[in-house]
Amino acid sequence: MSFDVHQLDLFVLVGSAVTLAAILAVRVSSRAGLPSLLIYLLMGVVLGESGVGIDFENAEAAHALGFAALAVILTEGGLTTSWREAKPSMRLGLSLATVGVAVSVGVVAVGSHYLLGLPWELAVLLGAVCSPTDAAAVFSVLRVVPLPQRLVGSLEAESGLNDAPTVVLVSLISTGAVAESGVLGMVGIIVFELVLGVAIGLVVGFGGAWIMRRVALPSSGLYPLAVISLAFLAYGSTVGLHGSGFAAIYVAALVLGNSDLPHRQTTRSFAEGIAWLAQIGLFVMLGLLLSPGRITLGIVGTALLAGLLLTLIARPLSVLVSTVVQPMPWRELSFLSWRACAGPSPSC
Repeated sequence: MSFDVHQLDLFVLVGSAVTLAAILAVRVSSRAGLPSLLIYLLMGVVLGESGVGIDFENAEAAHALGFAALAVILTEGGLTTSWREAKPSMRLGLSLATVGVAVSVGVVAVGSHYLLGLPWELAVLLGAVCSPTDAAAVFSVLRVVPLPQRLVGSLEAESGLNDAPTVVLVSLISTGAVAESGVLGMVGIIVFELVLGVAIGLVVGFGGAWIMRRVALPSSGLYPLAVISLAFLAYGSTVGLHGSGFAAIYVAALVLGNSDLPHRQTTRSFAEGIAWLAQIGLFVMLGLLLSPGRITLGIVGTALLAGLLLTLIARPLSVLVSTVVQPMPWRELSFLSWRACAGPSPSC
């Protein structure tokens, strides 16, 4: 498919108009009490084939762009998370991102198979897609909603880490590798990819921080670019070694964000700006992919039942099991169980 300068001009015109409208929508959504990401999604639907008429059905391009956007969002989440404040809740966040996800996937899969009549492969895939909390939604909400610090730390850690195992699981299911590897083999692959991702993220994070403290760049604007590039270096090198790039980029950004780097506040502001851009682009694109004309009442009913199963049974049970490592009051458990159910992740 060719792409000439006239198409580029049209893309710039439409893209800048949509971005400005999305930025203004943040103000509207904050006053109305609606999540801004929902407005971005509706904007995409309006621009799509059932509205303005933009035809976008390239699943492969959406997959690649979604991964890129999530990598940017996780980078910003890591750079802006205070390790001192998040450390007491990291054990619970890690438990939610691993044990909690496994419990949630299992409950949704079993319920979807026996209650909704879905085949096992599709039922497990639905559970894997719905179980992770969306990093974009969680990070954006936690920045403006006053909550106890241990709740914020747990949710940030969970959202930063739970995409890694679920992306691996979705990839294994969609490619049919589960049948070849078996359950134990699948668990082994997920553990290997997570451990490798965390290890490379730590190496790149600490190594990059050491370099950044000793290199005098000629412009302050180069420091944010260098830090973002280091985070993506962790992602790219990990993926090249068949590890979890999302775990690597979040851990590397977490280390870099909590290191004593030059122009650290400028770097965080820059990361926050591009993360907003990634969120806008991601959810507008997801709206473009949606075709309302293909949605039947049967599909709506199945989706509602699956959502109720996730919200009322799977998520509370996964939180209850995960908090064995760090008990919490029932009031906070209730919040983690229902009000923090912000999935599914667009990466899946």
